[in-house]
Amino acid sequence: MEGEYQILDGEEMRALGESFAGALQPPEVVYLEGDLGAGKTTFVQGVVNALGSKAAVVSPTYTLVEEYFTAAGYVHHLDLYRIQTPDEVDGLALRDRCGDDSILLIEWPERGIGALPSPSWEVSMGYHDSGRTVCITRR
Repeated sequence: MEGEYQILDGEEMRALGESFAGALQPPEVVYLEGDLGAGKTTFVQGVVNALGSKAAVVSPTYTLVEEYFTAAGYVHHLDLYRIQTPDEVDGLALRDRCGDDSILLIEWPERGIGALPSPSWEVSMGYHDSGRTVCITRR
C-alpha cells in the first residue's frame, strides 16, 4: 500500500482510504498530514467505512476526537488542529485509546509531537495542478 497516488476528487480520496484500510491491523497509529482542505477527513471516511462502520464520519475539528466501532475494533479519529501545545494532548485520554484493538488516525500530528505514540504509517497529502498527491509510508 506504500506509494504515491494522484487523486482527482473526493470519490478517489475515499476509495484510496478504503484500499488503505485493508493494510491496517490493530494496533495502528496513522499520522495524517496536509493543509486545510487536503482531504484528510475524506480519506478517513473511506477507512472507517471499509472497516465496517456505517456511521457518518465527520471532522473532529471541534470535538477533537470521534470514535467509531468497526469490525476491526475501535477507530479513534483525532484532529489536533486546535491544540496549542503538546501538553493539551493529555486531555484527550490518548493512553486509554491505544489498546490492542485500536486504530488511531491523527490529523495535524505535528501539533502533538512528544505527546503522541510513534506512527506505524504516515499519510501525507498535498495539492497539485488538478487534484491531490497522497504519499503513504510505512514506519
